Amino acid sequence: MPATRSKLRRGLAAMAAVPLLALAATACGYGSQAKDGDTSEVAAEGKKVDGLDSVRIGYFPNLTHATALVGDQEGLLQKELGGTKVSYSQFNAGPAEIEALNSGSIDIGWIGPSPAINGYSTTDGKGLRIIGGSASGGVKLVVNPDKVTSLKDVKGKKIATPQLGNTQDVAFLNWIAEQGWKVDPQSGKGDVSVVRTDNKITPDAYKSGSIDGAWVPEPTASKLVAEGGKVLLDEADLWPDKKFVITNIIVSQKFLTEHPDVVQAVLRGSVKTNTWINANPEKAKAAANEKLKELSGKPLPADVLDPAWKSIQFTDDPLASTLNTEAAHAVKAGLLKQPKLDGIYDLTPLNKVLTAEGKSTVDDAGLGVK
Repeated sequence: MPATRSKLRRGLAAMAAVPLLALAATACGYGSQAKDGDTSEVAAEGKKVDGLDSVRIGYFPNLTHATALVGDQEGLLQKELGGTKVSYSQFNAGPAEIEALNSGSIDIGWIGPSPAINGYSTTDGKGLRIIGGSASGGVKLVVNPDKVTSLKDVKGKKIATPQLGNTQDVAFLNWIAEQGWKVDPQSGKGDVSVVRTDNKITPDAYKSGSIDGAWVPEPTASKLVAEGGKVLLDEADLWPDKKFVITNIIVSQKFLTEHPDVVQAVLRGSVKTNTWINANPEKAKAAANEKLKELSGKPLPADVLDPAWKSIQFTDDPLASTLNTEAAHAVKAGLLKQPKLDGIYDLTPLNKVLTAEGKSTVDDAGLGVK
């Protein structure tokens, strides 16, 4: 790679990493490194969409990205792309996926709201667009029932979140503020000790007693329950209609402009995958777990998989109003400067797909391309 391009990639990586929200993914992945070049078992055959040889898709290997997991495992995304071959890359952190999108290593990605906000704001609104939703929910406050028996008992305890400024960290800091308690957002010190802990080691930290609980996504929450933890609060209960965005679909603006038919085909595959997931929850759960097994070396046990799966809603709606609220929470907590989110959404391709599939269209909450 030429030196100038290497410098550009390093610069983009730095841009994605500087804002606090960009330091974290929506949830942890399984496996220590990204896995590149994975392809679905459904062969690329037939006419190429838009004449394109391949499309590169990124996602996290966890249950809140199950649309991508299942779409990959069952070949449902590849089926919509005909002779245009799908290649997949897995990521364990939002900034890495944003860097890959900015550098052109991937074209489309499944990602959480905080990295999407930062990927947009750090490029002055030129890097990406959110083009669809994927999942809602799947985040819980799980505590040691011997130490915490009520919500008021959280005060004075050590509670883990995945990373400084990530989606769950922001949600927990906002909840703390609503209780009238004070915590320094940078250090995590205050009326509650917020302990930033990688999801992969949070269960061990819980077992050792170094934390009293955690505000975490699935399947980490259910892993803690399997270790004797108790669900004290489901974050869904804090949101209108119990819905809030946990996973979106993003695309580089360059790719969207140059290959709109490919983008629409991927969205069609995502919509059909979500339809299949919701119509066949047990088969879909098994497919997602089979893909996790392939990527991480072992599947999730039933006592973790089953409750985790039940707490996630798979939806095509990006729930745009909740993204705006999550950004406001981050600003209020002092973790983010007020972002300019106008134009972050382009839901025109998705709404075309939804209309063709006989489904209701979705709204961008006034944050769409004008």
